[in-house]
Amino acid sequence: MRAPGWLTARPVAHRGLHDAARGIIENMPAAVAAAIEGNFAIEVDLQLTADGEAMVHHDDALGRLTEGSGPLLGKTTAELRAIQFRDTSERMMSLGDLCALVDGRVPLVIEVKSHFDGDRKLVARMAQVLAGYSGQAAVMSFDPDQVLALRETIPDRPRGIIAQANYDDAYWYKLTPEQRRGMLHLRHAFRTRPHFVAFWVNQLPAAAPWIARHVFGLPLLAWTVRTAEQRKRAERYADQIIFEGFAP
Repeated sequence: MRAPGWLTARPVAHRGLHDAARGIIENMPAAVAAAIEGNFAIEVDLQLTADGEAMVHHDDALGRLTEGSGPLLGKTTAELRAIQFRDTSERMMSLGDLCALVDGRVPLVIEVKSHFDGDRKLVARMAQVLAGYSGQAAVMSFDPDQVLALRETIPDRPRGIIAQANYDDAYWYKLTPEQRRGMLHLRHAFRTRPHFVAFWVNQLPAAAPWIARHVFGLPLLAWTVRTAEQRKRAERYADQIIFEGFAP
């Protein structure tokens, strides 16, 4: 299976077409609706709940953008649906809610957020929901184990690996050195068999995505493009952008 043309046919709105100045917050229904209106593909993040649901949210815990606090893994779907985004009347969506809202009008690019603990329940729930969705949807993760789970569980959906040139910053210290080494240079690709790569725009060009794109023919998405300089870099080294903060 090769990545479909629709994956790179239009820019991808990072967490929807959000604009906090207008009260449109990332990953909430209004951000999705704005991206649809702009005819952009939509990138969203999925987190697992205590009762096995896939909810559209970036952070592992509540509080940055929402009311409440605590990890999503410790809360049920019903509890999360009751929590509002701060200063809005909107509430968190499940993957099923998202699919119903988009209804195939634009492509979805769905990131599986991972705790890097080998738990596949989120991918299993995604597979259940996406089995009933006829729209265009690609799936991806930073975690090679989750990409392997996507390969085994949802083989008919385009899957990608999100990557960067190194994993030396504090965010990645939660992983073991072996896990970080396993993510370098896309060295897991013969096991995970991604159909596309999403790479940090600030670290382009880099050898691994160049080889993936030019030798193996994998489309390259550049994330997250926010400035004119980053957009020029992406235009030179990638096939499409995952963007925020402006409308291409």
